[in-house]
Parts: sequence; structure tokens; C-alpha cells
Amino acid sequence: MSLSRSEQMSRIRSRDTSPERILRSALWRAGLRFRLHARTPHGRPDVVFPGPRVAVFIDGCFWHGCPEHYVRPRTRNNFWSSKLRGNVERDRRQTLLLEETGWRVFRFWEHEIFESREELVECIRQALQGATTTQRDTWRVVQVTPIEGAGEMENRWMEELRDPATRRSIVVQRSTKKWKRP
Repeated sequence: MSLSRSEQMSRIRSRDTSPERILRSALWRAGLRFRLHARTPHGRPDVVFPGPRVAVFIDGCFWHGCPEHYVRPRTRNNFWSSKLRGNVERDRRQTLLLEETGWRVFRFWEHEIFESREELVECIRQALQGATTTQRDTWRVVQVTPIEGAGEMENRWMEELRDPATRRSIVVQRSTKKWKRP
């Protein structure tokens, strides 16, 4: 039996996803103790270190506009465009407000958990020890429009999460190929 798109999407979790569980396990093995979805002044990050005020979000490639892996749905363009824009705006608002109140915010893509988990754990460890960490690129796809008459080509508009004025677009071939978990 085939499920409708709505039924499929309703089964996707918002908490305790596979990437979250994998990162939490790696953090625990590294001796780093944290709280799950703890309340902060601006939202409930996936992993929270309340004392040193470090917040970690694990963003899904589809739901948060990963520049490498976002795939534009072919139906209900207005709905999905609005959903993506809303998610990116919420990510931006939470990140900037937390940083304004002295929190260090890390946003990792789900694919990074599988590809470079140990580097992410080390990045968090250094932040907890007070080291100055360099800001990571936080580009987000905010809009995708198919290019008429160009087959499967599409224009992807991206914004830097911490600076919405920094915007760029690229033309790419539409891909439905997802990244593969190791």
C-alpha cells in the first residue's frame, strides 16, 4: 500500500531523529554532558549546554534548505516555498537572538553528522572550553524556481543565515539524489 505524501510527511519526526541520536551518543562518549531540548531564552535547541551557554541545532537538509541537498518538491510550490522561507526565518531569528544574549550557537546539517561527526564534537568541545571558534558558513536555500524552457535547470536563491542582506543565486540542474549515509 502506498502512502499519500501528506501521510509520509506526517511520519517525519521533529525530535530524536537519527542524526540527533548519533551526535548525542558521540558527545556522551566524549564525556560532554548536556540537556535535551532545554528551554533557552529563544527556543529549544536539540542539544543544550546551559552553563557555558552553548546551543546546538541539527537541521534537516530538506526542511532547512541545505545548499547541497535541498530538493524542491514538484507539487504545491507555494506551500513548500512558504514553509521553507518560514523555517529559514525562524532559524535566523533564534540564532541571532541567542547570540545577542551571549549564547554560542552551532547549526549542523544532518549530513554532517554522518560525514564528519568527530570534527563536530571537537568543535563543540572547544566552544565549551572557551576557545574562540570561527563562524561556519550558514547559507540557506530560501527559494527555488524552475527555469522555463531549460529542462531540469533551476535557479536557487540562497541567503546567509546571520546576514539576510548577503544573498546569491546559482543555476543548477534539479536533482533528487540524496546524500548516502555511510
